[in-house]
Amino acid sequence: MAPPRFTGSFTQQEPIPEAGIEAAVAVMRSGRLHRYNVAPGEASEASALEREFALWQGARYCLAVASGGQAMQIALRAAGVRPGDPVLTNAFTLAPVPGAVAAAGAQPVLVEITEDLVIDLQDLGAKARSSGARHLLLSNMRGHLCDMEALMAIAAAEGVTVIEDCAHTMGATWKRRKSGGFGLAGCFSTQTYKHINSGEGGLLTSDDAEFIARATILSGSYMLYERHGAGPAPETYQDIRLDTPNMSARMDNLRAAVLRAQLPLIDDRIDRWNQRHDRIARHLSGHNAIRLPHRPAAEGYVGSSIQFTVPGIRPEAARAFLAETAARGVEVKWFGAADPVAFTSAHSSWRYVPRQSLPATDRILSGLFDMRLPLTFSLEDCDQIAGHILEAASVVLEDTA
Repeated sequence: MAPPRFTGSFTQQEPIPEAGIEAAVAVMRSGRLHRYNVAPGEASEASALEREFALWQGARYCLAVASGGQAMQIALRAAGVRPGDPVLTNAFTLAPVPGAVAAAGAQPVLVEITEDLVIDLQDLGAKARSSGARHLLLSNMRGHLCDMEALMAIAAAEGVTVIEDCAHTMGATWKRRKSGGFGLAGCFSTQTYKHINSGEGGLLTSDDAEFIARATILSGSYMLYERHGAGPAPETYQDIRLDTPNMSARMDNLRAAVLRAQLPLIDDRIDRWNQRHDRIARHLSGHNAIRLPHRPAAEGYVGSSIQFTVPGIRPEAARAFLAETAARGVEVKWFGAADPVAFTSAHSSWRYVPRQSLPATDRILSGLFDMRLPLTFSLEDCDQIAGHILEAASVVLEDTA
């Protein structure tokens, strides 16, 4: 007899902690939702969040903004990217990453990826030289970290400034150094499906005072930059405050209040995500047609989703595999589809990006599958999900081995 269809939700997050709900209610009762609307002697929730996240991340400065996408756009502009500039970024990422480059008026230069779903360092060096790009928006896509020391060595040799997209790697590490702490800036998302949840929101960290001052004015400080919890000295803003436009991308106190209560929970969440990721990975690793990305010992990852490839799978077989998993209640996504589906897209569908030849990436994406792992799943749920995937594979994938 076939096991029962899985009925759990792949989009159901854990509830906001009670402390976050109480803090949010207090903000609403005060009526002071705007981050700069504070009573005399009072620090806003947004200011407190910046201070606490900077301390947790180990960064000198932190800026709270409206979204992860805004964090990237502001970071690019604050780093000196100008309209028409080439900006390097991974060919495998989600649309907000090239979207941030396009929003800054720059031109994305897409870099190939490896079988382990990280940026190809050899192609990175070659593209930096051939394009003349002086900035890299590095996407740690789906929580996979490349050799960050090797990447930074290439960036230094080629004169490339690195901005890290850490939407999927909040709390991840390379040789115990936190993601977001290698380049000029780290960009984080607090969108619902990320590691702390405010529905929408973003955080930008850096150790560079002038950079974060430009970013703060860009975010829309109305010259109230002294009301930030982890910002540089006021004199840093002397000229920057007048030379930099306001883009109105602030985080409000309501979202900040919700997030502050979740900061102490991140490490526990990482441990629980990794238990779920590793449980499913152990099951899938036994199938001869399925390949899991290699995780180096230096990488401390956050397994809030899981990816696997089926090398050489034909499009019709991939679609049949998706149909089989869906029939069993398991929501697997495929990056090889011609058109974007929900949160999944490939570079060929970003028509605002000039078409580029990426044969290695195209080959990998044609067999790449992806699945969210919300913490509302139990370990037993993960066993059931993995069993359904293997059953679907037995129906469809045997001839791809």
